[in-house]
Amino acid sequence: MFAARIHGRANRGFTLLELLVVIVIIGLLAAYVGPKYFSQLGKSEVTVAKAQIEAFDKALDTYRLDVGRYPSTEEGLGALLTAPATAGAKWNGPYLKKVVPADPWGRPYQYKAPGAKAEYEIISLGKDGQPGGEGENADIGAQ
Repeated sequence: MFAARIHGRANRGFTLLELLVVIVIIGLLAAYVGPKYFSQLGKSEVTVAKAQIEAFDKALDTYRLDVGRYPSTEEGLGALLTAPATAGAKWNGPYLKKVVPADPWGRPYQYKAPGAKAEYEIISLGKDGQPGGEGENADIGAQ
C-alpha cells in the first residue's frame, strides 16, 4: 500500500498554481537581469569601437613612417590595405590584417585628413548614426 501511495504521487505532476508561481519568478528575474545585461552590451560596443580606432591609429602611424604622410581623405582607410597610386614604392603594406571593418553598429568609420584638430580624424557616429549625442549615441573618435 505504501508503494501505491508513492507511485500515485509520482504521477500527480505540478498544479497550475505551482506552474504560475514558477513563471512569475522567472519573469521577475528576467525583468531584473535583462536591463543590466543590455546596458553592458551597449558598453561593449563602445569599447569595441574604441579598440578598432586604436588599431587604425597604429596602422596609420606605420603608414606615415613608410610613405611620409597620412592617407588623404579620398584615399581613406583603404590605403592601409592596398597601395594608392600616390604612395609610390614607399608603401610597405598592407598595414591591417583584415579588411577595414564597419563600426559595431554596421556603419563605416569616417576618415578625414587633415582633421579639424589633428593631422587626421577617425570617427564613429555611435549607435544613433548622427553627429553628437550622449552615452551610446555619442561620437567615438581619434583626432
